[in-house]
Amino acid sequence: FGLEQTVTAGIISDDSRSLVIEGETYQDMIQTDAAINRGNSGGPLVNLKGEVIGMNTAIYAPTGVFAGVAFAIPINRIKPILKEAITR
Repeated sequence: FGLEQTVTAGIISDDSRSLVIEGETYQDMIQTDAAINRGNSGGPLVNLKGEVIGMNTAIYAPTGVFAGVAFAIPINRIKPILKEAITR
């Protein structure tokens, strides 16, 4: 695509949103307007200090096109998984 290191606003609307995607329930997700598309989910959601606060995971796209609503898993839920993966 050729647009490395592009940044979007990433305004957080809610930090404990629950949603259902394809029958799977996701709870306590961070809702943001950061542009998340196929290929960049799994990237970090950072605050103004540059600290990772979540992992971009899903978008709300009932028409199949990004609608300005995205979701991230909070970093405090990811840390235990990372620690376990590193020790293996």
